[in-house]
Amino acid sequence: MAVGRVIAAAMLVVGVWNVPAGAQTYPARPIKVIVPYTPGSPVDVLARTVTQQVSARLGQGIVIDNRPGAGTTIGTKLAATADPDGYTLLVAATSFILSFSLYPHLDYDPLKTFTPVAMLAHAPQVLVIASSVPATTVQEFVDHAKANPGKLNFGYGLGTLPQILGESFKAVTATDIASIPYKGGAQAITDMLGGRIEMNFGTTATLLPLIRQGRIRALAVTTEKRSKDLPEVPTMIESGLPQLALIFSAGLLAPAGTPADIVGRLNAEINEAMKTPELIASMGQLGFEPQYWSPQDYAAFLAEEMRRWPPIVKAAGVKAE
Repeated sequence: MAVGRVIAAAMLVVGVWNVPAGAQTYPARPIKVIVPYTPGSPVDVLARTVTQQVSARLGQGIVIDNRPGAGTTIGTKLAATADPDGYTLLVAATSFILSFSLYPHLDYDPLKTFTPVAMLAHAPQVLVIASSVPATTVQEFVDHAKANPGKLNFGYGLGTLPQILGESFKAVTATDIASIPYKGGAQAITDMLGGRIEMNFGTTATLLPLIRQGRIRALAVTTEKRSKDLPEVPTMIESGLPQLALIFSAGLLAPAGTPADIVGRLNAEINEAMKTPELIASMGQLGFEPQYWSPQDYAAFLAEEMRRWPPIVKAAGVKAE
């Protein structure tokens, strides 16, 4: 018996020493999460909602650092050059993938420069028009646009999914609608409410309250099935535009070389936080669908998206400005 206790104790000691040092001590100080979007934008709200819960689970503060601009590449470049120690992370949405096609001379590789940590959420995009536009369906809006060539404006955040969707919409419907770029999508919505923009794409996270208030009008969602938040609004497929059945995604990345044990710890805590009733409810109110992926699943998703999007961007005729 004594020998058995000695062996068990020895095994316990070996097990403790085999645990990576990073897993035992991380995080020892606040974590910075770079959000390459404007404050108040859907991705910013998503990041703040999730990190508040994750911070409590980690027992350490998480600071949001907004770095918008240049189609999200400014903040992304900053994250790419950070130390791979788990203390600087990046929220990467669909624009992170689109930048690969829009900016051919990036000084970072979207797949090689970063390590996937966790997928956070998916969300449908919704086509909305100003309440002053006399249209209640996609076809009526197309007819109105064709009857008023060059008189309508489409607003979007530069280098974002709404830009691709809007330009694709114009291409497949052969409509002459002016494109007005903004630093962030939230600014485009402000100008739509002010009467300077007639068309916009965005997530239900920010547009749903305005739609329900009647301040803007929803014409179609980009998901294959109707949104539970907008059951009366048809899909793009139902509206005759299956080319626009595209969704928004957002996840969390770390600089390449971040220790696997730290990535694993973050992934586990994020996924557990995303499963809590509180966060599920908050995400639902924002129009997001929480996801619970492994780093490997998220990496496979990013690789597939990198193959899928370039032809779409090319067909839309979108170029960085």
